[in-house]
Amino acid sequence: MALSLAKKGEGKVSPNPMVGAVIVKNGKVVGKGYHHYFGGPHAEIEAIKDAGEKVKGATLFVNLEPCCHFGKTPPCTEAIIKAKIKKVVAATLDPNPLNNGKGMQILKKAGVEARVGVCEEEAKKINEVFFKFIREKIPYVIVKAASSLDGKIATFKGESKWITGEKSRLAGKKLRDKMDAILVGINTVIKDDPELLPLSHKKRRFLRVILDSTLRIPLEARVLKNQISYPTLIFTTSGANQEKIGKLKDKGVRVKIVEEDKNGRVSLKKVLKELGEVDIASLLVEGGGEVIGSFIREKLVDKLFLFLSSRIIGGKMAPTWVEGEGFGSLSATPRVKVSRLRKIEEDIVLEAYF
Repeated sequence: MALSLAKKGEGKVSPNPMVGAVIVKNGKVVGKGYHHYFGGPHAEIEAIKDAGEKVKGATLFVNLEPCCHFGKTPPCTEAIIKAKIKKVVAATLDPNPLNNGKGMQILKKAGVEARVGVCEEEAKKINEVFFKFIREKIPYVIVKAASSLDGKIATFKGESKWITGEKSRLAGKKLRDKMDAILVGINTVIKDDPELLPLSHKKRRFLRVILDSTLRIPLEARVLKNQISYPTLIFTTSGANQEKIGKLKDKGVRVKIVEEDKNGRVSLKKVLKELGEVDIASLLVEGGGEVIGSFIREKLVDKLFLFLSSRIIGGKMAPTWVEGEGFGSLSATPRVKVSRLRKIEEDIVLEAYF
């Protein structure tokens, strides 16, 4: 139940973890809660409030170790001790060094029975984004692509609308609502002129990221509009036109100059580091093929969502969803571990981990 409650905070609490809490007394649930939004009360506080006077002597089940440090809110360990909760069962320890293991120790010292490691794998999967971000200080990277059965994202004449069905496209857009940022390359902007907006207008924050090494972005591009609600960040190199940087900044667009890679393009590792520094915990990479190919080649992708149409397009000049330099030998090629396959009408959705 705590794991299920935690999921309700998806897309709303980042860069914090998703947490659910359930309070049980005499075999009955007397209180429950979850972390609703970033900066709001933690799940444990919500559950204690919900339980009221029944909280004394009860057991608290929570999918992540209660915090013991001051952040946006006071420590949950203090509230648990004050409420006279008898026992705390946590699915997993908090990977945050400020808290890791310390929360459970504080509870034990206060006489609270504390147990950790129940449903641990499920709990870590729910917060896989948080676990990576807190340890590596860079975003969890998901690649999303839609292609024909033979891997094409357009015909050789450039026609691409639409390869997959309407329900598949909707499912793909829903992914955006779970993420902190979306990233595409400049070729996608020039060719498709996308807005790159989340599906929900209630999204707390959503950053649009463009890789544009030579700053070719048209000043009238749709992704440069609506900067107050959904800001755009362009990563470019030191060779970019300074006058154009000024014009973009006048529109409210953020432009960041980063180091080049060996090919003279924006360094993806530097991009991820910069995004981590502004608390972007999750990044959705939507293309095009060159960008996706670079992310895969540099081993920077954590997860893949591939929407496969039943169409076969063919043609050696038709673009594919993974392009770029590629790999010279099969021994060097990365493999993915497929975690889920499902059908959406005539399409197949493949979820996999790198």
